[in-house]
Amino acid sequence: MISKESIEIAYCFLHQKERIYRYSTMEWQREDIEYAIASFVDEMPDELYDLLSDGRRDYLLSHERFAADMADAIAQLEQMMA
Repeated sequence: MISKESIEIAYCFLHQKERIYRYSTMEWQREDIEYAIASFVDEMPDELYDLLSDGRRDYLLSHERFAADMADAIAQLEQMMA
C-alpha cells in the first residue's frame, strides 16, 4: 500500500521542480533538475513508481520525455491526493 505521506512528498518535490524547470532558460539548471528527479526516482517507493509509470522503465528518466512525464506524474499525484 502506498502511504499518503509518500504521495504528498512526491507531489511537492515534483511540483516544485517542474515549476523551475518550465521557466528556466539555463540548460545547466534544467540538467540539474533532471538529475535531481532521477535521484528521487531511485528513492521513491517501488509501488508508487510502478503506478505512475504504468510499466515504462524510462518514466521521468528520459530527457526527450522529461517535461511531459513530470506533468503526467503531477496530475496523477493530484488525483491520488483528492
